[in-house]
Amino acid sequence: MANVRGCNLPDELLYDVDNHIWYQETGDGNIRLGMTAVATAMAGQLVAYTPKKAGRSVEAGKSCATVESGKWVGPAKSAFSGTVVSVNDALAEKPALANEDPYGAGWLVVLKPADWSAARATLTPGAEVAAKYEAKMAADNFAGCA
Repeated sequence: MANVRGCNLPDELLYDVDNHIWYQETGDGNIRLGMTAVATAMAGQLVAYTPKKAGRSVEAGKSCATVESGKWVGPAKSAFSGTVVSVNDALAEKPALANEDPYGAGWLVVLKPADWSAARATLTPGAEVAAKYEAKMAADNFAGCA
């Protein structure tokens, strides 16, 4: 597992570093995604999570959910087009799950991608993400996860 400035980045995931989103193949053709530890540390304690509803379409580069903390409100952007298969109801009830367990209980949505092979090629494998995240954190003047 990569650890950049105190932020864990599991090797088995794929990353959209610019948008601080991780992706995990679920084995059934669908993709689970969530916010990285970097994203949750930058945002602070999450207080609201509003996903797109199951069955709705998401375009590449557009929001699949809106997340809100005490100091930030913004979109969780998908790197690919697809359809929302399921949303994390537990996260809607307790948004802080994303801070406590960003790679487990804090996932955002599961999408059925329109073209996963093309999307996958644009993402960074976990084993190769450390240098990209170090550069992104330096550019954003982010000291790291506490």
